[in-house]
Amino acid sequence: MSNSDKHDISTEVSDKETQQKAKSLQASFMSGKINRRDFVATSMALGVSLAGATAVVSEVEAATPKQGGRLRIGITGGATSDVLDPGKILDAYMINVSMGQVRPNMTKINVDGSAGGDLAESWEPSNGAKTWKFNLRKGVEFHNGKTMDSTDVADSIRYHTIEANGSGGSGVVSGIASIKEDGKDAVIIELNEGNGDLPILLSDYHLNICPSKGDGNIDWESGIGAGAYTLEEHEPGVRTLTKKFANYYNTGNEGYFDEIETLGISDPTARLAALSTGAVDAINNVPQKTASRLKSMANVKTLISTGNKQATMPMLCDIDPYTDQNVRNAMKHIVDREELLDKIFFGYGELGNDSPVGPANYFRATTDELPQRQYDPEKAKYYLKQAGMSSLSVKFHAADTGFTGAVDAGALMRESAKAAGIDIEVVREPNDGYWSNVWMVKPWSACYWSGRPTEDWIFSQIYYSKADWNDTHWNNSGFDKLLVEARAETDEAKRRDMYVEMQRIVHTDGGLILPAFLSEIMGYRTNISVPGKIANNWELDGHLCSRRWWRA
Repeated sequence: MSNSDKHDISTEVSDKETQQKAKSLQASFMSGKINRRDFVATSMALGVSLAGATAVVSEVEAATPKQGGRLRIGITGGATSDVLDPGKILDAYMINVSMGQVRPNMTKINVDGSAGGDLAESWEPSNGAKTWKFNLRKGVEFHNGKTMDSTDVADSIRYHTIEANGSGGSGVVSGIASIKEDGKDAVIIELNEGNGDLPILLSDYHLNICPSKGDGNIDWESGIGAGAYTLEEHEPGVRTLTKKFANYYNTGNEGYFDEIETLGISDPTARLAALSTGAVDAINNVPQKTASRLKSMANVKTLISTGNKQATMPMLCDIDPYTDQNVRNAMKHIVDREELLDKIFFGYGELGNDSPVGPANYFRATTDELPQRQYDPEKAKYYLKQAGMSSLSVKFHAADTGFTGAVDAGALMRESAKAAGIDIEVVREPNDGYWSNVWMVKPWSACYWSGRPTEDWIFSQIYYSKADWNDTHWNNSGFDKLLVEARAETDEAKRRDMYVEMQRIVHTDGGLILPAFLSEIMGYRTNISVPGKIANNWELDGHLCSRRWWRA
């Protein structure tokens, strides 16, 4: 609740001295210094109406977390092929279950976008941000009763540096030279180059802390973590039930529900119906074209956050015809971005410019530095001619799990591409197994990313040539060199220049088509209390809704 939403009892009295007393009284009640009865009695003695005093009481009670009950989440991004391996987390379902409920990380993203401590309590950089000491919380307990120590943390991070494990987080930890235990309650991370973003990077949803097996490996198979909830029932991509962990380190401050039931509901109509009937308490990924329906549902509220979520259309640069930079640039010019934003995303977002650095990133290029790419079939023809072609036939593979409206977006592109002599066949793929069978497999497909808090993070995880999630199979040595140099640059102006240049390189040479940055549209029942400010790094309050929300 923002301050502007709160009732102010001082507005009910006229003289300045009484107004000041009323403000002080309200502040004392809201901070818990006086009880409800005394607040109401004193308010009325000052001349405040009973209705006004009661309104403040109701607001405070609504904002006070309550323990108990079950939160039922209807969520997208689940698949029957999902596994508990943190390195294999692919989408929203397992991000919410694993990082959000069962297995926290060393750090987390606060609602203001800063890095906050989770299983790590504090950290200290040195040696030009090449050496980092992370002090771990003492007495943290895993669900099996084992006390977490530095070996668990070190092995959990090392796991993602081992190539054979094929972790989706390998690009995030690629700058780590070593990680070692410093007693039982601290770890020291040595980087190849200085990187002031490390605490934020360690919040990546793959880097969950698991119990060590004692031989350098981690126990991910059991589903045991140190989170607010224990894994009780798990049918991958379909239904997961977790229960409150009595010995959670932060009990009393978060993790208010007794149980969390996560239901994989990929169909948007079914998701909205489940919310409307009360079968679930909260849903993510509300389609833009049906977002207005939330307003007409009884006992339902709309939740919108705007960050770096992006709809993308990756072209595989190692598969013809996309091996040719000219073909890639031709394809980028047949996309009518304004039409897609208006007709597919219903205005919920802003235009993209074939660079993954979004509106919430610090070093985003301005339109003067990187002019907005426009729909231009004549330029597309020019680039095709440069590639030795007069026409081109391609397939666009899409499903709604790629991004909502992806198939319809393909149909619009098919029409806008005709003027350039490009014929697009839209191939509708099944939602189930899409991330295993289509994304990074088919030459051109639909995808979405929730964005990343820092430029280095998104570049390292997706556009670095050796990243496991390099979903365009792009390899640009100049870009890779700048990526490493920018991490270690301490002069902010120089660092900005480097990141802007990297955005230009991706824009011009990469296999990325990024038509729009999208708003996160969610819905929840009025029987759930949501804090006034939520995180926008991921949907559903940074996927920490199970920890931060409570029953009204």
